[in-house]
Amino acid sequence: MDGSKPVKGRFAPSPTGRMHAGNIFSALVAWLMAKSRGGSIVLRIEDLDKERSKPQFIDAVQRDFETLGLFWDEGPYFQHDRDEAYRAAFDEMSDRGLVYPCFCTRADLHAASAPHRGEKTVYPGTCRHLDEAEKRQRAEKRKPAYRLIVPDEEIAFHDEIQGAYSQNLERDCGDFLIKRSDGAFAYQLAVVVDDAEQGITSVVRGIDLLCSTPQQMYLQSLVGAAHPTYAHVPLIVAQHGRRLSKRDHDAALDALLARFETPEAIIGHIAGMTGIAPDCSPATPEELLAVFDAEQLSKTLSRSEEIPWR
Repeated sequence: MDGSKPVKGRFAPSPTGRMHAGNIFSALVAWLMAKSRGGSIVLRIEDLDKERSKPQFIDAVQRDFETLGLFWDEGPYFQHDRDEAYRAAFDEMSDRGLVYPCFCTRADLHAASAPHRGEKTVYPGTCRHLDEAEKRQRAEKRKPAYRLIVPDEEIAFHDEIQGAYSQNLERDCGDFLIKRSDGAFAYQLAVVVDDAEQGITSVVRGIDLLCSTPQQMYLQSLVGAAHPTYAHVPLIVAQHGRRLSKRDHDAALDALLARFETPEAIIGHIAGMTGIAPDCSPATPEELLAVFDAEQLSKTLSRSEEIPWR
């Protein structure tokens, strides 16, 4: 990241349900990281998935942030308005010969892909070398997705919480999707284009997205965008290590308000149990800003992947 640029962080919720404790934790750290450095926060609604994104949740997530005192300075921006920008980036890479159609089904991918560190699989390049006749033949039966060709190249960076991280794009990832078979642009492309245009310099999010970062950094280099700083926070998990989810209404804001009674008590509890604050006393984000120490939090959470919810 260019140190001369003002710090600009972001909230980037997907409107597929109400916020839960894990979402609140990530957003709180993002807000504190930016504000403690004299920066600002952008709100971006990541509603690429039109089937799962619901209008009622678009409104609700904004009210949730406001209720918790996590106010933003710019936005909201909506990904559903941004197809033209994504298409321009896609077309530019396609014109450079970096993109090819992929006709693999999910079953094909599971059968042919190798395990990836974390939750992903490595795409083996099945469709990379199809000739034009094969592409036309397959396109008659199935609408293709589109993949970006990656080089045999290692991308390394220092995460503010997880420390040094690197990934060989070809070996650890494989050519990855930038446009889906239903015509929607993929998350990896959209988030890079949005971060660049919105001037994001600080990205805070869950550790489940750590392995996506080298892919996004590669895309940033292709579109001429600067690399933000990254901080991947541990996931807050339910019993037996199960991830909190919006679908299961885990530690959702309504339930948290019923349990803790005030937004300040929710913020204070999450801050205390995650090491943002020395205890779980009720607090507003503004009050936590007075005691927030990014370096100390990095040490507290360093190399940690999960925090049990309590």
